[in-house]
Amino acid sequence: MSAVAIPRLADGLRLAAAPCFAAMALMTALQGDVGALLCGGQGGWALGGMAPMYALMSLFHATPWLRRIAR
Repeated sequence: MSAVAIPRLADGLRLAAAPCFAAMALMTALQGDVGALLCGGQGGWALGGMAPMYALMSLFHATPWLRRIAR
């Protein structure tokens, strides 16, 4: 790889993290707790488990997007 391609690749990876984590949070929240559905009647909160973690990771990785928007 050339010296120019490496920084561009790093920029792309930085920008890809936040949308990926946001999509994972949305999919996990919409899916809900499959274990609670199988056990029946436990009534879990749809945002329990991994969805809040993915949402927080999306927020933490939003910095490159905010910098790009601010330009």
